[in-house]
Amino acid sequence: MSHKQKLIDGLNEDLNMELEAIIRYVCHAASATGLLGHELREAAKEDLAGELGHAMFLADKIVALGGELDIKPQPPKKHRSAKDMLQEDVAAERAIIDNYIRDIKLAEELGDKGLVIRLEDILAEETDHAEELERLAR
Repeated sequence: MSHKQKLIDGLNEDLNMELEAIIRYVCHAASATGLLGHELREAAKEDLAGELGHAMFLADKIVALGGELDIKPQPPKKHRSAKDMLQEDVAAERAIIDNYIRDIKLAEELGDKGLVIRLEDILAEETDHAEELERLAR
């Protein structure tokens, strides 16, 4: 498999993870209760626009690279408590951070400096978001 195809496949995985985050945040914001639930709701509402922006960028880049979109996000797990929701959100953020690190390396190998810079920007936003959620989960 070529570097370009590996990158396209990785970006499709990232796209699905961003779409899953959007769905998960909507579900969590609607169903979280209590004080922690309120905090989770506010954090989710703040981050939804950013996640949507990431998804749009990834979809556009996949097509620009000559790839096809492979959209198949998984539904969120059902949780009873806001703490469990937060733990799922933190784990998902850490997983996508790992993916972006992988895809930055692939973009570097392909020589796509513009994509490297954009993915690094997204990586920084996701890292900030993960740290915010980790503080809430404490």
